[in-house]
Amino acid sequence: MDLTDRQKNLLRAVIEKYIETAEPIGSETIEKESKLGVSPATIRNEMVKLTSLGYLRQPHTSAGRIPTSVGMKFYVDQLMEEKSLSLKDEVAIKEELGEKKERFDKLLRHTAKVLADQTHSMALATDEENDIYASGMANILDMPEFYDIDITKTVLSMLDKAEMLSAIFGQLSTEEQIKILFGEELGVPYLEPCGFVISRYQMPSHRGVLAVVGPSRLNYQVIIPTMRYFSQLLSSLGV
Repeated sequence: MDLTDRQKNLLRAVIEKYIETAEPIGSETIEKESKLGVSPATIRNEMVKLTSLGYLRQPHTSAGRIPTSVGMKFYVDQLMEEKSLSLKDEVAIKEELGEKKERFDKLLRHTAKVLADQTHSMALATDEENDIYASGMANILDMPEFYDIDITKTVLSMLDKAEMLSAIFGQLSTEEQIKILFGEELGVPYLEPCGFVISRYQMPSHRGVLAVVGPSRLNYQVIIPTMRYFSQLLSSLGV
């Protein structure tokens, strides 16, 4: 069933507020802040419809709604407007990564660190041998989703499980430049609240995967163009 323009605008408003706050979003918040021009009762009715269609869900303890992975995918594919990486950020990243010739393993370690700093998330870089270079583990500890020790433990333990990461990264097909995966799709206990943005790089003599890991409400508007830039830059370095 196609969503109406009003439902799309409402879904966008709910998701963008959820990305910002990590809290379930109620109709009053949307009515006050989103200027949709409809009554709170109409917003409530439409939120009920979006919930029945599988785009939103209602956590047990809250009157508000949060997006499902279906809702997030729809947002990323059809509703979201990417934000261009600023020239200042592009220059800073290029200077940071391209300033000196490094051994390949050092370059990947450095790339993971700069990517984590830039996205304020956990970042991973892998090579053909599935060696994993990770940075930004402390970044995710500031996010409410990772206050749950089981979730954090599962995410951090992935860094020691190359085969598990290979299975996740293997979902990026050869035709795709960037793929977004939600923990709900992976069937791994405790990864449900997580989001992964995966990209590949291809250098003359090396290739592998870059990834950003965080909550499912990652700021995709910024992270997708950032990942695209990192992938292109790394591919052009020719180490």
